[in-house]
Amino acid sequence: MTGELSPIDKAKFVAAKRAADLVEDGMRVGLGTGSTAAWLVRCLGEMVRNDGLKFKGVPTSSRTAQLARDQGIEVISLDEARWLDLTIDGADEFDAELNLIKGGGGALLQEKIVATASDRMVVIADAGKEVETLGAFPLPVEVIPFGWQTSQALIEEMLVSLDVMGRAATLRMNGAAPFVTDEGNHILDLHLNRIGNARQLALVLNQVPGVVENGLFIDICDTVIVGYGDGRIEVRDITEGTVERDRLDFVESENLFTDIGD
Repeated sequence: MTGELSPIDKAKFVAAKRAADLVEDGMRVGLGTGSTAAWLVRCLGEMVRNDGLKFKGVPTSSRTAQLARDQGIEVISLDEARWLDLTIDGADEFDAELNLIKGGGGALLQEKIVATASDRMVVIADAGKEVETLGAFPLPVEVIPFGWQTSQALIEEMLVSLDVMGRAATLRMNGAAPFVTDEGNHILDLHLNRIGNARQLALVLNQVPGVVENGLFIDICDTVIVGYGDGRIEVRDITEGTVERDRLDFVESENLFTDIGD
């Protein structure tokens, strides 16, 4: 089965598999959204079924919640958990300081709330997500539907005075209709190309009327687990200033490698 996976999918899998080992009995764990996070949920589900792992998962989207339940993971809300031991999620981009762009899957609001309600946030990603400077990936900004065009105009005007290379903002679509988040909001994707000061941009964006949250995760991620297509893994801890290297041998598993559609 693993031979059928692309190098990128193999990289996502080994990062997710390594991160799953961080989950211990009794933990309350935030479960991210996206293709790499889906690998994590499948790995954890296998540990629940085969190894008797017992933990409570707090999903960051309805998609993740359904997948977790399908995998036999106990799902609770953040209000029930109140605080989390660990959140594991993917990223669209990360830099050397482990600042992130997230929201490609449209779940940035729940993802940011869950991540900041955790003792530790671990990002799992393939090596292609690492960048020198954030911004090549369009930055998602969640806005309320009322007056979204006004919010878009205000954002584009605000970008003129900031250190970015592009200033176009487009409404994310789902076919012929606007994409709608789990909270009933829309997403504007900012095509910035390069973000010179991510911290400043994050603060300014959230001052625009109609903006709910933006996809810049600054000083939130503690550790990134980077996977490579040949099974290599790097675990970079920003707090400890350490880099650990390992390699994961692929093991066939019908439970993990069937019906991967995320």
